[in-house]
Amino acid sequence: MTTIRLGEIAYARSGDKGSSANVAVFANEDRQYDLLRERLTEKVVKDFFSPLGVKKVKRYEVPNLSALNFVLDGVLAEGGSRSLRIDAQGKTLGQAILEMRIPDESGKQELNSQI
Repeated sequence: MTTIRLGEIAYARSGDKGSSANVAVFANEDRQYDLLRERLTEKVVKDFFSPLGVKKVKRYEVPNLSALNFVLDGVLAEGGSRSLRIDAQGKTLGQAILEMRIPDESGKQELNSQI
């Protein structure tokens, strides 16, 4: 099965919320929103960020923005002001998720034609 980078069909923003962070993923085009909903599950996102110590992921659908918002519980240890991490506010998590590879079951050409 072939894969594509999530960043080929979406963009993202992220930031801190205490010891957690949120990562919002927006489809480049409204018609790609269903693809994001299908492939970016809580489990997929949790597995992707598990090396950073994510304990739990909650997904919120925002259809009027063609977006999914993920809250990553515990990813910032004790929070931005107490964390010794280089990215204490979680600002790079949005860029990181765009590097995720997702299944391209329909073929890359078909996905790109939706862009």
